[in-house]
Amino acid sequence: MLMLRDYLVQNWALILVSLAFLISLRTTAFLDKSFARRMFLLIFEVLILSIIVFIEFEQKDLGIIWKGRPYLIFIRYSAGSLLEAQVLYSLVKKYPRIIFIPAIITAVICFISIYTGIITRVLPDGSIQNGPLRLLPFIVPGIYGCFIVYFLYKRTNKQINDLFPVAFFSLALGSMVILPFFIRQAYSQIFCKTISIALFAYYLFSIQNLTRIDSLTGVLNRQACYAELETDPEGITALVSIDMNGLKEINDTHGHAAGDEALTTLALCFTQAAKAHQSVYRIGGDEFLVICRQGSPEEVLQLVERIRKNVAATKYSCSIGYSCAGESRKSVSEMMKESDEMMYAEKARHYQEIGVDRRRN
Repeated sequence: MLMLRDYLVQNWALILVSLAFLISLRTTAFLDKSFARRMFLLIFEVLILSIIVFIEFEQKDLGIIWKGRPYLIFIRYSAGSLLEAQVLYSLVKKYPRIIFIPAIITAVICFISIYTGIITRVLPDGSIQNGPLRLLPFIVPGIYGCFIVYFLYKRTNKQINDLFPVAFFSLALGSMVILPFFIRQAYSQIFCKTISIALFAYYLFSIQNLTRIDSLTGVLNRQACYAELETDPEGITALVSIDMNGLKEINDTHGHAAGDEALTTLALCFTQAAKAHQSVYRIGGDEFLVICRQGSPEEVLQLVERIRKNVAATKYSCSIGYSCAGESRKSVSEMMKESDEMMYAEKARHYQEIGVDRRRN
């Protein structure tokens, strides 16, 4: 009972976070089921690891020289790479299971170290002697952490609000690599708490971010657009209005699935064309808006040209209008009106050129 009490005292925060994580996964209806299962498994493994780490250090603190300690060290050293490989596999769905190979190799080397001491060796007096590969259990998780942060960054819209979760995750993963060199073995006792809190925090950030994302195209949605327009409107230097041509005809002729594919394709064209401080929003069925901050009129023209070039490589087309704040510092409503007028004028010319009644498309 005394050991159970000590475990609960040391890991109560971890247990509460894990329970909150499990409840959130269970009650979030729109969450991908395979992702939820992987997260369930990760939480369970972190809790089991916390028990193993507790037992190892409890025996050490009591001065008990236990022959089973090398096996507990093997589990502890292997866990970092295996858990981060699972995190990468869970968060980045396109990865094959081959990403587990470095973690498995690390685990094998850690197991061999029980008998050879190439990573660590437990001496007869219970002290630890480091081997030539003592940094391996930290280097491999560090590499996994870099890949996790890189791919999470690639998935964002490169806007400041989207980068906060990635920055937090970077801090947590970075601490797993750096802190062991400062606080030594004591870090093992906070490793489980660190990875559990990092995963739960990122999960909460992700759920919050889903409320800002258009579910079909993956760009920011109408609500996010309104919020952005109201946030420091004086800092908005340009607006670009975009409207797809012929969406109604595609829907009527080929079905709504084809129309959804068209919108998704065009949204990708827009996001690939957008640079830093240029955010893409879907504000209607076939309507998009790009909000530009801290940009010159030349950069806006370059953005429009990149959009036209990307769209030209597809079988679809769109009409574009834009407006810059300029030296007169036009208001957001003035820029919106001007860019919409330019876009609708281009749309009218497009339908006139192809001889189609615009009102039917």
